[in-house]
Amino acid sequence: MSIFRLAALTIAICAMTASAFGQETIAPRKAIEMAADAAPAAVPGKFVLTVRATGREDDLIFLNSEADYRDQRNLTIDIPPLVSAMIVKKFGAPPDVYFAGKKITVTGEARRVKIVFTCHGLPTGKYYYQTHVELTDADYIEIVPAEAAAH
Repeated sequence: MSIFRLAALTIAICAMTASAFGQETIAPRKAIEMAADAAPAAVPGKFVLTVRATGREDDLIFLNSEADYRDQRNLTIDIPPLVSAMIVKKFGAPPDVYFAGKKITVTGEARRVKIVFTCHGLPTGKYYYQTHVELTDADYIEIVPAEAAAH
């Protein structure tokens, strides 16, 4: 990595860290671009998206910014079981039910994740990348009020 690219990445990461505390939000496409540029490091920030689809795999719950989670423009929020339980306690419903169709903000770190294609349980050698933000606390996810979402 060149010194110029490293400097630009450092500035971008510092700016995003500041924006997470300054309430500025990062849209999915920008988060994906930043995570790709920073890979394998993560990019901290406050991310904003409308939950257009949800999913489950084992005990994990996923909130997606696109209807198709495989879409290269999709930002996925990963919610582990412990945090999911915190959300049920706080809001009275599982996260995939409570947040579906709503505009939300999530504070965390966006990270590029390699998804490997398999055939009969074996890797095929083909893969693609998704961008994920793991939710670590129920207090780090909020619904954007309707009047703020309209602006």
